[in-house]
Amino acid sequence: MSTFSVSERPLYEVKANLFKGLAHPVRIRVLEVLQTSPHVSVAALLADTGLEASHLSQHLSVLRRHNLVVAERRASQVFYSLAYPQVSDLLSVAKSLLVDILQNTQLRLAETVNETMDR
Repeated sequence: MSTFSVSERPLYEVKANLFKGLAHPVRIRVLEVLQTSPHVSVAALLADTGLEASHLSQHLSVLRRHNLVVAERRASQVFYSLAYPQVSDLLSVAKSLLVDILQNTQLRLAETVNETMDR
């Protein structure tokens, strides 16, 4: 493992590390929930994801380590929120990109089917 600080690493490595933090459906779901509600309790996240507490805790730890979420303790509860509003923007751009990819894939498939039927 490298001993370079984040500022000494090439930007593409830092970006790749950010995407590693996003690279699980549960983490994406947690971020989507936080995108719609600014402060969400762990109990609410457990109910939404259906995960066991230990599994959710692991995913929240990854999100915190990648600076995507922040935690705030209030009495006996912990609430999570997005660390930066740009996380929400990133999710929106990803959704838009996926919609475009799906539409293009469907278009190419339809063209292929039409070509096959014309033969």
